[in-house]
Amino acid sequence: MPGQNLHPRYRLCTLGRRQIGDEGGQWFTGGMPAHGRPLPRRPVHFGPEAMETYGGLTPDPADLVEAAHQSAALVVTAGRDAESTEEFVSLIDQVGLSTLAELWSERPARTLPGVLWRLYVIREWIRRAPDLASREYTAGMRHAEAHHAVAGSAEPPGPTEVGLVADEILRGVYSGDLAVALDRASSFCHVVASGRAELADGTDLDDSEAGTRETRQAGAMQTTALDLAAAARMWTSGTLT
Repeated sequence: MPGQNLHPRYRLCTLGRRQIGDEGGQWFTGGMPAHGRPLPRRPVHFGPEAMETYGGLTPDPADLVEAAHQSAALVVTAGRDAESTEEFVSLIDQVGLSTLAELWSERPARTLPGVLWRLYVIREWIRRAPDLASREYTAGMRHAEAHHAVAGSAEPPGPTEVGLVADEILRGVYSGDLAVALDRASSFCHVVASGRAELADGTDLDDSEAGTRETRQAGAMQTTALDLAAAARMWTSGTLT
């Protein structure tokens, strides 16, 4: 794909440009995307030429923050092209997890780059540990039946089925209502958190240190669930940027 030979930091910019176009080498020129929220108007340049202008130095932190939010808006907008949706669902395969981490991982959870980062990390976790994801989800189903219904996993939720849910959630980011996708992701995380907590109780009987660690991980997943639900409400009200 174009941009494959670029430094990872620039690949996402190249991918987005290919899908929605650019003008004068800028990421955005302002305007209103399909979801009705204004895009940032001040362009940020992080192509190789721009970095050469910096003399190879790290850009200003404020520019990196703006780049995170602009790139997140770019991804959501570009992914709504029906021909590009699947490419954006598998964005990590295109640009690498480390690229998204550089761009989005430091942003607060209740921001657009923050929620996109969490959605892609959840998908990547399931891909890397499908059996564990399935086991935790299954353990949590009976404690969070309403959330299981919203998440929409097939039954029984084996490794393949759980992985499909993650893909469907990301597909919904681009082909449906982002708020609905975030609510589904939130419910998925609620179920996993419930399952982790239950499994942690069993682990604690044999290894209290491991049980404590798993309990903390359950709490972290529950926090993610709450953040995603809050982000869904913010998107609906037009305040998620």
